[in-house]
Amino acid sequence: MSIAVRDRTAHQSGRGQQQSGGRPRRPRRTARIWLVVLASLLALGTAIPFLAVFVLALSPEGARTIPYQFPDRWTFDNIVSVLSAQSFLRWTFNSLVYSLVSVVLVLITAAMAGYAFAKKRFPGRDALFWSFLATLMVPAQATLIPMFVLVSNLDGIDTFWGLIVPTLANSQSVFLMRQFIRGLPDELFEAAKVDGAGEARIFWQIVLPLTKPILATLGIFVFLWHWNDFLWPLIIAQTDEMRTLTVGLASLNSESVSDARLMAAAAVTVIPCLVIFAVLQRYIVNSVASSGIKG
Repeated sequence: MSIAVRDRTAHQSGRGQQQSGGRPRRPRRTARIWLVVLASLLALGTAIPFLAVFVLALSPEGARTIPYQFPDRWTFDNIVSVLSAQSFLRWTFNSLVYSLVSVVLVLITAAMAGYAFAKKRFPGRDALFWSFLATLMVPAQATLIPMFVLVSNLDGIDTFWGLIVPTLANSQSVFLMRQFIRGLPDELFEAAKVDGAGEARIFWQIVLPLTKPILATLGIFVFLWHWNDFLWPLIIAQTDEMRTLTVGLASLNSESVSDARLMAAAAVTVIPCLVIFAVLQRYIVNSVASSGIKG
């Protein structure tokens, strides 16, 4: 009798646990499905402008196309004509120099500053860091005229150094590098000093290899920022030979250039950004997962 009652009680309790354990799974699964649907719709909405640009770029000139209908045939004539234009190639070269050189210099200077602020002790360190970080609250337009006057007095107009050097002091990059390096163990640097390593060797052989994830992440952001920069190149580059792609496309918009050819030029300018992001985007996940950008 007692054994039967015990089996019945265990069976009922097992069923109750299955029911209680199974109830919250359905709402979670439904919520997850709706979340995936919402994310897919947002991704589709984000991709629509890019799709429109590429459709217009591959449409024949004068053809009736979106938003009314898709073109009857596709052509690469617009892209070929854009790539064969000498001015466009020069603008692309200027943008690549401006972006790539700025990325290298910003990452090196930000890593040096972040290492100093995170692991070195010197008088006024915190005050200097927060003063440097306070520059984020100053609008870029407020410093535009003084910076232009300074670069002009140093004969930096229509030069690459006048285009690049004023943009190297990046407070956001220094802040992120400091936060990342602060999470590195102090014992590692102390062991390197015991082994006789100098500051230069510690920086190049320890700090930089350990900060590859955050360097790649910042590299993406800095590249996109300089590649899409418009206001500063517009002021400094006063001749057609020193224009960047953003300034050059704006000048094409004011000329008698067809929409199809203008969209072809815009589509070509997007490709380097997509390639850079596709190659380095995994480092964004790695940097957040490994460090959490903790302070």
